Amino acid sequence: MTDFREIYFLLLDSYGKQGWWPLHNSYTGKYELNETEKFEICLGALLTQNTSWINVEKTLDNLRENNTLDINSLRKIDLITLSEFIKSSGYNNQKARKIKKFILFLDSEKEIIREELLGVWGIGEETADSMLLYAYHLPYFVIDTYTKRIFSRLGFFNEPITYQELQNLFYMNLEKDVSLFKEYHALLVEHAKRHCKKKPVCLTCPLKLVCNYYKKEIR
Repeated sequence: MTDFREIYFLLLDSYGKQGWWPLHNSYTGKYELNETEKFEICLGALLTQNTSWINVEKTLDNLRENNTLDINSLRKIDLITLSEFIKSSGYNNQKARKIKKFILFLDSEKEIIREELLGVWGIGEETADSMLLYAYHLPYFVIDTYTKRIFSRLGFFNEPITYQELQNLFYMNLEKDVSLFKEYHALLVEHAKRHCKKKPVCLTCPLKLVCNYYKKEIR
């Protein structure tokens, strides 16, 4: 059976390096981050819940234009104002509360570890792992809807699978490398946008020759 590394290189050959996570609307793959940039990434991870990145960019631009894209400014403004500023991200009232809770967590100076992040209201596994991987350069593989869809169609599992179970498959089949995890996750997102959509575009898919779905349903 095709292995995880082969999938990675097929995607890399097809799409090239993605340079995630975007900062200032630019995909540069920057590694050395200051505290403001780390906070922007974490903010983006919260804002992207249940919405597209396009909407998150609009929200971040609005915060930037209002001089509030930093922890000190967001700490000071009230929930109603914050909710209005982030309206384009959807679920803005909930997300405003989540941002405030996250700021309280940072202010508590607790250690930035997965267990602590998961104890913050509004931060689930995907959001926590996005923060840890992209802002803090820790080797946590981010599992999202795209990842589940792609690897289910490829044939790596045939039944409902939990976040942790699928994450463990990546850990068992890849070295725990931050750069690899970042690039792999970004490539999976790009692949899902171009080919492995809810209604897949299989005929031009770079993974079709190793994909169970293509072999059974299309070919």
